[in-house]
Amino acid sequence: MSQNQSFLDKFTEISARVGNQVHLRSLRDAFSTIMPMFILAGLAVLVNNVIFPWFLTGDTLTKFQVFGNVIVNGTLNVSSILIAATIAYCLSKNKNFENPISTVPVALATLIVMMAIKITVTPIDAKEAVTVSGVLSYTNLGTQGMFAGIIVGLLATELYMFLAKLKFLQINLGENIPPAVGRSFSVMLPTMITLSIFAIVSAVLASVFNTDLISIISAIIQEPLRRVNTSLLGFILIYSTGNFLFTLGIHQTVINGSLLDPLLLVNMNENMAAVNAGEVPKHIINSNFVTVYTQMGGTGGTIALILAVLLFIKFKPYREVAKLGAAPGIFEINEPIIFGLPIVFNIPMMIPFVLSPVIGALIGYFATFIGFVQPLSVYIPWTTPPIISGYLASAGDLKVVFVQIIIIIATTAFYIPFLKISERVALKQMETK
Repeated sequence: MSQNQSFLDKFTEISARVGNQVHLRSLRDAFSTIMPMFILAGLAVLVNNVIFPWFLTGDTLTKFQVFGNVIVNGTLNVSSILIAATIAYCLSKNKNFENPISTVPVALATLIVMMAIKITVTPIDAKEAVTVSGVLSYTNLGTQGMFAGIIVGLLATELYMFLAKLKFLQINLGENIPPAVGRSFSVMLPTMITLSIFAIVSAVLASVFNTDLISIISAIIQEPLRRVNTSLLGFILIYSTGNFLFTLGIHQTVINGSLLDPLLLVNMNENMAAVNAGEVPKHIINSNFVTVYTQMGGTGGTIALILAVLLFIKFKPYREVAKLGAAPGIFEINEPIIFGLPIVFNIPMMIPFVLSPVIGALIGYFATFIGFVQPLSVYIPWTTPPIISGYLASAGDLKVVFVQIIIIIATTAFYIPFLKISERVALKQMETK
């Protein structure tokens, strides 16, 4: 018992340390900050491809769909810029840099510096591709460039903050000038050096190797990592590890927020872009896959736990907690259940808490894989209630709602025996006291 406890203590300590690492924490903060942009993009895709076609056709529909298209262009299609700027600010704030807003233009400019100076496109109604210079591609600015935005945002900000702290690089104009002007001159040399270093790298990549940073990151890092982490097995392993941490009192975002969420969001964005372009979405596992199939009621799929308690468990303390947690649970907030039942360090309840989402993932994946439902393609907030979440995320496909109901029934049945065991343990503990 002591060895097991020692292992859990060490595992908990390491996980907490990793989760609190400043770069990972800044990454989570940045994604949380720009999340409303992607929700808006999801709503635009929903309006363009579901609502407008109800009452519009032909050229009129095309003209109205400009509304959604420009929203997608200003959100989804510039996601690399959004993440680079936001992660620069979050990192500088988390490291207590004295002028955090100054990191934003540095990160943005650096990302543009590292992008391709020429792109190959095929014009409409043309048979051959042509090379165009002096333009920025939505492909690079959008989802494909998100990992580049993350890496450039982190590296450029770290280099800039390091240089900005060197006294001999600071230009001091004295005290009789406006503070904003003084701060600008103070970081002028660090800004110039940072951009120049990245410009040299970009020039070498373009001139010598005929490539660019986004192409390299996409080929070497983003795609291999995405194939592994968002495969069914990779997703289940990582997601279950995060859920297990929650049973030890450490929020699952320590793991999932760093290793899964960015990749799931890339898949989600590509699905939305595909639907907006009139194509079929291809990524089964994405951000909405989690919301719709694996965490109805919150982490652990605890809407099923609440139903199991209210329908089949007579133990009064559990029923009181379930009643208390029902309202927030509808909106995916389940801390009252996790710490009130509790699930934390409650071995009988730790098991279904970790495995119930696996059941949901398997059912949701299988239903999509066989073509019963399409991959989810409308981004929704994680707080969207079950059933409503499936309907919205699928652009109104009632078959997804049916799959959700099957998952709720299956996981409710799965929770029941463990609840009865936990009830017996609680009664024995009460008798002992």
